Amino acid sequence: MNLQIAHRMAKLSEAAYLDEGEAVQQLYFKMGYLGSKFFEVDGAQCYAVWNRSEYVLCFRGTEPTEIGDVLADLNAKPVQSQTDGWVHAGFKGELDKLWPQIKDHHVKHKNKKFYITGHSLGAAMATIACSRFENIVKVWELYTFGSPRAGTQSFIDEIKTPHYRIVNNNDIVTTVPPMIMFYRHHGDLTYINMYGNIRRMTWWQRLKDKIRGRLRALSKGQPFDGAFDHSMGLYVKKLGKNLEENK
Repeated sequence: MNLQIAHRMAKLSEAAYLDEGEAVQQLYFKMGYLGSKFFEVDGAQCYAVWNRSEYVLCFRGTEPTEIGDVLADLNAKPVQSQTDGWVHAGFKGELDKLWPQIKDHHVKHKNKKFYITGHSLGAAMATIACSRFENIVKVWELYTFGSPRAGTQSFIDEIKTPHYRIVNNNDIVTTVPPMIMFYRHHGDLTYINMYGNIRRMTWWQRLKDKIRGRLRALSKGQPFDGAFDHSMGLYVKKLGKNLEENK
């Protein structure tokens, strides 16, 4: 995984939560993007940003004040995907709202490097969108942060795009929907440990690290460590820390 690109995608995913307007335009401009477009349909939201060589779709995640987002998260029944296998009905429904617009808009930028990114619900939407775009155009890379499980094994087996699935310690959203419902994760796991460092670890080492993380959170009076670790701001901060240390 390219840390510089991962950090940039994290910043784009964080910015996707901002309202459309001058602040967002200035942020994207500072990051080197010359244009942006905001898509919103019935509570589902996504930004497209681009420059002369790159085009990025940035899906907005769950907003507790948006009833559509909450209902989408709760609607966990599996439905047939547009490609192969089965996906989470709520996540698919949110992407379906935006799909005609984002598909048509990308055609104008089809000769650029194409990245897709998102956080939380937006990460699941990004994964499903990637599976669809693969049948139309080359997707360069997919970066997701705090992603829930989006689909069944047959669905994820068909996705060929390099996918960097980044997980911050005890991020609770990465544990849903449960595997007992046959949902699975896609992508190469990049795990950020309790110290904020990216480390390749066995499942046993991750388990011990997660326990340490929970104990440290409790000692600080943070009983909801899993929700705290889901913060997109923490993903940006910790990836930035690793980027600086690897220079």
